[in-house]
Amino acid sequence: MVTVRGPCPGSAALLLLLLLGARCRPGAAMTREERHQLRNQVVEMFDHAFQSYMEHAYPADELMPLTCRGRVRGLEPSRGDVDDALGKFSLTLIDTLDTLALLNKPLEFEEAVQKVLRDVRLDNDIVVSVFETNIRVLGGLLGGHAMAVMLKEGGQHMGWYGDELLGMARDLGLRLLPAFNTSSGLPYPRVNLRHGVRGPETRTGTETDTCTACAGTIILEFAALSRYTGEPVFEDHARRALDFLWEKRQRNSNLVGTTINIHSGEWVRRDSGVGAGIDSYYEYLLKAYILLGDERFLERFNIHYASIMKYISQPPLLLDVHIHKPLLTARTWMDSLLAFFPGLQVLKGDIRPAIETHEMLYQVTKKHNFLPEAFTTDFRVHWAQHPLRPEFAESTYFLYKATGDPYYLEVGRSVLDNLNRYARVPCGFAAMKDVRTGSHEDRMDSFFLAEMFKYLFLLFADPEDLPFDVEDYIFTTEAHLLPLSLSTTNRSPTRAVNTTSGEAAVSDLDDSNFDWSCPNTQLLFPDPAFPRSIREPIRTSVDKSCPRPAPRGDGGSPGRPPLRARDFMASNPEHLELLRRMGVSLIHLKDGRVQLVQHATQAQSAVDAEDGLRFMQEMIELSSQQQKEQLPPRAVQIVSHPFFGRVVLTAGPAQFGLDLSKSSMGVRGSVLIAEPYSGCTELSNAALVAGRVALLQRGSCMFAEKARNLQRAGAIGGIVIDDKEGSSSDTAPLFQMAGDGRSTDDITIPLLFLFHKEGTIVLEALREYQEVEVLLSDRARDRGGESECVEEEEGDCAAQESVSPPVATPTAHPAAGAEEPDVVLSRAGPGQEGGVLDTGEAELGAESDAEAGGDSSGQSMDPLLADWKEDLEAFQQMEKDEL
Repeated sequence: MVTVRGPCPGSAALLLLLLLGARCRPGAAMTREERHQLRNQVVEMFDHAFQSYMEHAYPADELMPLTCRGRVRGLEPSRGDVDDALGKFSLTLIDTLDTLALLNKPLEFEEAVQKVLRDVRLDNDIVVSVFETNIRVLGGLLGGHAMAVMLKEGGQHMGWYGDELLGMARDLGLRLLPAFNTSSGLPYPRVNLRHGVRGPETRTGTETDTCTACAGTIILEFAALSRYTGEPVFEDHARRALDFLWEKRQRNSNLVGTTINIHSGEWVRRDSGVGAGIDSYYEYLLKAYILLGDERFLERFNIHYASIMKYISQPPLLLDVHIHKPLLTARTWMDSLLAFFPGLQVLKGDIRPAIETHEMLYQVTKKHNFLPEAFTTDFRVHWAQHPLRPEFAESTYFLYKATGDPYYLEVGRSVLDNLNRYARVPCGFAAMKDVRTGSHEDRMDSFFLAEMFKYLFLLFADPEDLPFDVEDYIFTTEAHLLPLSLSTTNRSPTRAVNTTSGEAAVSDLDDSNFDWSCPNTQLLFPDPAFPRSIREPIRTSVDKSCPRPAPRGDGGSPGRPPLRARDFMASNPEHLELLRRMGVSLIHLKDGRVQLVQHATQAQSAVDAEDGLRFMQEMIELSSQQQKEQLPPRAVQIVSHPFFGRVVLTAGPAQFGLDLSKSSMGVRGSVLIAEPYSGCTELSNAALVAGRVALLQRGSCMFAEKARNLQRAGAIGGIVIDDKEGSSSDTAPLFQMAGDGRSTDDITIPLLFLFHKEGTIVLEALREYQEVEVLLSDRARDRGGESECVEEEEGDCAAQESVSPPVATPTAHPAAGAEEPDVVLSRAGPGQEGGVLDTGEAELGAESDAEAGGDSSGQSMDPLLADWKEDLEAFQQMEKDEL
């Protein structure tokens, strides 16, 4: 029996749900057996990721799961600030220590500790991020020490342990201390592990700015180190940095900015939110009170929290504002790091807004499979990457702990399913390069092992599955475990309270400003339906999770998804029939364009009329985007053994040939290297290329000429591989292949572009397995032989796609190589035909192969600047406000 939450369809549509196998059943209580199965699945996934790191990457800092090797700083192309987390200290192993203990793997934990003690050095001549090194490495060593002590006290494991990890943590703490040598007490953002921050040999110490979270996310690890060692110097420095940030808050709004000058204390970026740049500052104020028992941290947190809920919280959204003008929104998009905030609200005891924001985030993940790095207020993709961040899983776990609602177990199940279906590759789990296409990035950050599997395991595990009582510990922002008993261990002297800073003395604290203890969630939720009543409006506002009701009395198919503007083809008879049902007329104009006019009264049902209105709105948006945006990226997916679709590479499109976005199945075939490799003359191995996807090298002739030579040889598609060694989609902008200045209507096969690094993955696979099959498409399809219930953008559960997409013979729409005619839109009001919108032509920045000259960038500057326009305008507005 399937129980459906919310306004779901009647029995006919419910039967269809059962036939399609869709999971629209969040109201059903999960059985103990199901939870245990998911718990075991979490462990299996962790084993796959951890063993892949140990086998293919250790002792490197991180695993590169697509190329199955370790990421060593200096040997790979620089990724900028992201690489500051890497210090040649086996980052992933240290970050994973207490995960091994939590997942009840004491033997593996003991072996990992021995490897750290034997192999890891901390005196490397390398510049690292103070923030990342603190939360990942120092936190990992301290969490590992806490677990080693716990296991040793249990008497069965780690009997030999003599605080060696703590000694390493102290050594690292001393190496980080020089960064705090500033007049403000705020740390430099980077430090040289061997030379500190002073002197030319350090190659750092010239920075002037740091983020608020970077300076304010130190106290837990440094205080724990002080309490463990009895040396107050670490805790003192962390407290001093927090005190300075508190002093520099904007006194009217009680908000802090995103970036601050470490010397003058002036705010460099005056936008304020709960996401990137600030997030863990708020988290550590509350958790510092929980761990250390200092009420000043709680008071500061609550003052900040009141301002967050007054200005930043616009349920269910959390939007950045200007600290001096908090009623002025600083931007119209949100970043994925704010997904931690519902979990923090649970610790605060403010459950209702936590449920609201979490539900909004869940609906966004259902639209895109993962949380994009940034998304707009209408829940569209702003930044398409997803580096397998754990914050959403973290908040899911805390909300389940607070409410006991089995709905959150289903949310956790969806997280597991998406990771396995879209991110799992033969050598671990790969970050998503673009959630829209499903393409991968060759990275698996250490936080994936440190955090994601902890929270998912705890979500599904029973108390008896754990080797210790997790309630005796607090999670750091990297999910490392610090024992609450530290609050009474080697406590450093209490410093005087600065009452001039806006804080009252402890004896004068206003109890009405905050609660001194966490609320009893059993009293908060006497009615188990209460959380559901909060979620329902959020779900409706973002998306519908259940199938849409069938139109009544019109012969339509139950649950049939509406026609989307992006799929529309004027030459498709089925699409024309759907337009007629929606009350949309198509008129062919003399100049070759077509005009769309909607008469809502002519639609066959109210649902069809609503679909028609949505279609017209989407067509207007699509037409506008086509005028100002470049072609989206495409995907090359390796679908043969042993990859089974789990490796997806970001590919650049061509401005000619088959439009893969109009092909429901893409083009699938075995790959073969063209001879000659340049593809600039008639192919000598044409008989072998026929019916296959040919691999070519960039250079020597125009892209269109390569495509024509492939087409004459009978190839069904082509992949051009960059000849510039080391080029990668990780570091270069999207590349588009332009035509040759004349008509390319004769080209009917798809041609995609891979940078050298991604192309090498295909070539290596071909070299090792001889027979390699790929799918060329606009996005990744089914992976690993699993079918899926595809949810359309409006949230409808569509019919299952086939497990293996069949080979598609490329054809052009509507004629060979011809584009669809331009579309003119109008929506008729009462008694009129309405206005006309001419979509015009899209001006695209692209390169022809002959003109490229080895330059790996094929974008014009305008599209690149478009992403930054909102941020630039917001920053300029903040400057005006300050003046």
